Amino acid sequence: MIKGLHHNAYRCRDSEETRQFYEGFLGLPLATTLEINETKSGRKTQTLHTFYQMDNGYLAFFEAPDLPFEFKTQHDYDLHIALEVDYDQLQPMLEKGRQAGIESRGISDHHFIHSIYFRDPNGYNIELTARMPNHDEVTNPATNRARAKLDAWQSAKQSPK
Repeated sequence: MIKGLHHNAYRCRDSEETRQFYEGFLGLPLATTLEINETKSGRKTQTLHTFYQMDNGYLAFFEAPDLPFEFKTQHDYDLHIALEVDYDQLQPMLEKGRQAGIESRGISDHHFIHSIYFRDPNGYNIELTARMPNHDEVTNPATNRARAKLDAWQSAKQSPK
């Protein structure tokens, strides 16, 4: 049985530049690093795996200069990393991002969460999100009709326009 998420891992351009953003700006402590010199398949590599501590897991990155990877600025809907904060942290973090010259947007009202957004040095869209009082009600699959809404979406997509 799956207990939860231990970590999500993403590629990074530069481990120190990434540390400055995640530890220095966001305040997630660098918890550990793992240098990988050979994969389990026997391929030689020079890769550094870094882990940043959160209350309930880690956000992790791989710097693998010997492996090609296309870094691109992600569209908001393509890929984003959403990290939960208390509501009273949103405005100060938004101002902190603007003062640091980091692309910063928000506050967006999603009707069950409020969010702000930043770009990290790798082009990933980072969302800081705070739960609203109705969060648990809106996200309760027993009452929110999530499956019926998904089925209706799928049906509408397949109908000729």
